[in-house]
Amino acid sequence: MADVTINIGGKQFDVACQDGEEDLLHAAASLLDAEAEALRAQVGRMPEARMLLMAGLMLADKTAAMTDRMRQLEAELGQAQQRIALLENQPKPTPERIEVPVIPRHVHDTLAELAARSEALAAAVEDRVREANATLDPEESPARET
Repeated sequence: MADVTINIGGKQFDVACQDGEEDLLHAAASLLDAEAEALRAQVGRMPEARMLLMAGLMLADKTAAMTDRMRQLEAELGQAQQRIALLENQPKPTPERIEVPVIPRHVHDTLAELAARSEALAAAVEDRVREANATLDPEESPARET
């Protein structure tokens, strides 16, 4: 057993604790001292027993609120874990098939043939225009190509 001196509300107390628990006792005493100092600042001087009782009740209230919040968070965590497990156990979605429009080969060939014919017709028309221009009288001819 270890003997530890703690300070709460401006008063010193000698307390015994198990070996190795000294740091925990000092941490708990610091929390109780903070509440006692808050009481002393608000109320002023009060009997030691009443100050310790009130400081203890204030800590108990904070602890109860944190316990409630912890339970709420644990419940939310449990729900989130269930949702994750549900999502992980669902079958993977089938990939969405996306079809890209492709010009069929026969349409491509037909368009290429039409383009070739159009070019051939344009060349033939140009040749006939040149022949017609060559046979015209130079005075009747519109502007000649050189």
